[in-house]
Amino acid sequence: MTDSSFRPERAYRPSRWRHLENAVMSAFTRAGLVPHSYLLTTRGRRTGKIRRNPVLIVELYGKRWLVAPYGSVGWVHNARAAGEVELSRRRDTHRYSIREVSADEAGPVLQRYIEVASATRRYFEARRNDPVERFVAEAGHHPVFELLPPT
Repeated sequence: MTDSSFRPERAYRPSRWRHLENAVMSAFTRAGLVPHSYLLTTRGRRTGKIRRNPVLIVELYGKRWLVAPYGSVGWVHNARAAGEVELSRRRDTHRYSIREVSADEAGPVLQRYIEVASATRRYFEARRNDPVERFVAEAGHHPVFELLPPT
């Protein structure tokens, strides 16, 4: 589902700075200081090592959604392989089963996501006031998962 004409303002490239930024954001998120943010924990699909990343959760239509603004990065592959994730904030930790959703279902979630996650807007081609169809068209580049009670 890759469209070669997709050109966001900036492509995600992990670097030492990004790793440092993630470490700082993880500490702030763990403390509950960043709105909508949680610490996502996955187990490495090949190494088995525990991986933690700060993420923003979107609430829409009475459901909770996990969005991968940078595309199919490591935690996305780990979550897909495991079929579940763990989210922590302050002293609360919850495990969720996940369901990756279709582009039609992801579009409105992505549209809401860039409203609350302004720092990631440059990784999207669609802009804040664009119609939902633009987000549906871009959904293949930003996986979206519905968070479900564990099975």
